[in-house]
Amino acid sequence: MTQQHPTHAPLWRYGTSGPAVAEIRFKLSLLGLLPAVHIAAQQMAADHIAGQNDAAHFDADVDAAVRHFQQQRGLTADGIVGPETYRHLNEARWRLGDRVLSHIASSLLVGDDVAQLQQRLLDMGFTPGRVDGIFGSATARALGEFQRDMGLHPDGVLGPSTYSVLERLSRTVVGGAPHVMRETEMLRHSGPALPGKVIVIDPGHGGKDPGVVAHGLTEAAIVGDIAMRLESRLTALGVRTYVTRGATSGGDEAERARFANDTTANLMLSLHLDGHTNPHASGVSTYYYGDESRNRWSHTGKQFAGLLQRELVARCGLGDNRSHARTWTLLRSTRMAAVRLELGYLTNPEDAGRLASVQLRAQVVEAIAVAVQRLYLPPEDDAPTGVLHLPAILS
Repeated sequence: MTQQHPTHAPLWRYGTSGPAVAEIRFKLSLLGLLPAVHIAAQQMAADHIAGQNDAAHFDADVDAAVRHFQQQRGLTADGIVGPETYRHLNEARWRLGDRVLSHIASSLLVGDDVAQLQQRLLDMGFTPGRVDGIFGSATARALGEFQRDMGLHPDGVLGPSTYSVLERLSRTVVGGAPHVMRETEMLRHSGPALPGKVIVIDPGHGGKDPGVVAHGLTEAAIVGDIAMRLESRLTALGVRTYVTRGATSGGDEAERARFANDTTANLMLSLHLDGHTNPHASGVSTYYYGDESRNRWSHTGKQFAGLLQRELVARCGLGDNRSHARTWTLLRSTRMAAVRLELGYLTNPEDAGRLASVQLRAQVVEAIAVAVQRLYLPPEDDAPTGVLHLPAILS
């Protein structure tokens, strides 16, 4: 899976140099991934701003440190510092208690300290939303409830007094995975019927961005066609659908996440095709929000990704590249469970030939619809992979 970088965004990789590379080296050293710098941190920061570190090089040590950091954070370990990796480098420096945390709707605070706060609130039985490191309204409400229970002013702000109480109680809290039980119960409570469910369908790329282009085919056109077919199929099953773009429009991941968050959707599915310089790379893969090394993931997203993966492999004959946790913007920023689906490699002749087939696209749509239904079925009513058949229309 090649990490997507906006074409206009600056990228730093092995062999580049300049002030930005000096800043990257400095941040990696703060995280213990490079040897400590030999000058004071304050002087280093001042030099960055003044642009006096033009000689800083992105060498083999930096490349290895960046790849290690990306692997730790659930990013694509390609050694390239683009917008996504750069944001994570900024977020990783914050530890709980370093700064006052509050909900600012126009400019949400993001960082590892926010994720630590969310995890502690979750472990204590409060509901801050997903542990994603974004201080949204749900986190503010949960923090306010904690403050109220502790006899503090319930302003939803983590200041010194609230942090002191939180630290004192943290030694008495036993960790676990309460979000798994909560999300499982939410799925059970929503019921098995598809009518009334809401899904956002996101055909990747679009507009001036064709995505992967190979063998006379374009990613944007193929996933756009599949999205249209999927919208029709799910609507026939009673599902309300929203599509993030039209035939000639596009938008970046942040815009698509905002679109999804403005709906009442239960799920979001982002459709993509992959590409690689190696023409033998092939197969289907699914991605859900997660950083499992730090015990953070969307349980519903992981479950849906697994169901999609198994149904697509069984029904469509595509190679199995399995499901993976990632912290990409679209997966992280949506309030509902989101899955990114890579339906094959357009750069692979066999995959491209299949994806050009109307029959294969129909099989893909049916596999996705079945996976959606299976997500909501209780275990005792579920069917083995590749067996469940849905009605063509509502009875």
